[in-house]
Order: sequence, then C-alpha cells, then structure tokens
Amino acid sequence: MSAERTVIRWSLWIGVGLIVVALIARALDLIPVTVIVGLLGLLALGFAGYGALDEAASRASLRRRADRVKREREQGR
Repeated sequence: MSAERTVIRWSLWIGVGLIVVALIARALDLIPVTVIVGLLGLLALGFAGYGALDEAASRASLRRRADRVKREREQGR
C-alpha cells in the first residue's frame, strides 16, 4: 500500500472519529467543543476526499497514457 493511500485512510478515520466526538459533545451541550472538533473533523474529511480524488485522477491519467502507448504500438505494426 502506498504512503499516500495510508495518509488518506488515516485522515478519513480521524475525520470520522472527530465528527463522532463532535456529536457526543453536542449531546452534552458543550457547544465550543462541538464547533472546534466539528471543524477539525470536516477539515480531515476534506483532506481525505481531496487525496482520494487526486489519486483517482492520477490513476486515470496512467490508464489513458498506457492506452495511448498501446494504440501507438498497434498502429506501428
């Protein structure tokens, strides 16, 4: 597993955990804690989402490049 995937996975689980903590804090009427932890959780989830989209885009780019090379090799024969 690549290091980038590991970072995405960690960010995702940290973000989910922080959102759960924010929901618990909201149930306990700890509004400042809810706001701070909720924002940090959303930031972590946003980071994980951006990383996942970036990785998907780079993989698609590699597939397109491989297809282009394959077509060029077939035309050259």
